[in-house]
Amino acid sequence: MADEAKAKGNAAFSAGKFEEAIKHFSDAIALSPTNHVLFSNRSASYASIHKYQEALDDAQKTVELKPDWVKGYSRLGAAYVGLGKFDDAESAYKKGLELDPSNEGLKSGLSDVVASKSRTRAAPPSPFGDIFSGPDLFVKLTQDPRTRPYLQQPDFVQMLNDVQKNPSHLNLYLKDQRMMQVLGVLLGIGLQTWPKDGEESFPDEKTEKTSQAAPPPTSSSSKKSTAEVKEASEPEPMDIFEDDKEKKKKKAEAIKEKEAGNAAYKKKDFSTAIEHYTKAIELDDEDISYITNRAAVYLEMGKVC
Repeated sequence: MADEAKAKGNAAFSAGKFEEAIKHFSDAIALSPTNHVLFSNRSASYASIHKYQEALDDAQKTVELKPDWVKGYSRLGAAYVGLGKFDDAESAYKKGLELDPSNEGLKSGLSDVVASKSRTRAAPPSPFGDIFSGPDLFVKLTQDPRTRPYLQQPDFVQMLNDVQKNPSHLNLYLKDQRMMQVLGVLLGIGLQTWPKDGEESFPDEKTEKTSQAAPPPTSSSSKKSTAEVKEASEPEPMDIFEDDKEKKKKKAEAIKEKEAGNAAYKKKDFSTAIEHYTKAIELDDEDISYITNRAAVYLEMGKVC
């Protein structure tokens, strides 16, 4: 019976139905409470919907039941990363590598964690961090129709919790349009959150572009010649150094690699996706999204047993 529930959980996980997978794995655990694989699979399911504390609880149980099983430490590391506990994640990956020094998943996880720790230390404290510490944070976001839908999205709630615990982590999420919208609400200003070229806007987000009409010219300003107005409005051209050109070129190439990785990921061609994300990291090691994307692929590859 436990094997049947486990098989249903695996099928649900593969179909991306993570809540359903959790239910089946829970049923299997009730029938076989000492089966470490079941806890490992449920940990992966929880991590997939960003419930990292639950993922951590199951990963710890996995290691407790089978301390010599490498995948348990991979689950442990992934859960700690999701919680932003990089030191603990590093320890988990290193423990796993003591058991299997050649495990590529563990080595990659450890490398990503070390890089994330370095970026976190290098990032300056966010000037906006304090606004997330107030007791009325969720009240404000619930009252505003622009941000209310975000509180129904588990991944975004996890972001908010992370920023509350570690204000400096806000810098890691500023590329998320939802976070920018939340900042605007909390600061009482209208921050623009239009998507960049090639990006999709969030379905719950309805942002309108607004523009202010220029004031009518005064009698003195109307006397200016067209040439004078043009001269005043056009900024002086800036010289672009060769280093800047090369950096911009690499960033553009990195974005192309990321897009190729995303396409491969959607096709479940994980090895190809990892190759593209790795190239993107090599070209631009300042963008953490390449690292997190590759980590997500490794999590998918580890999947369930």
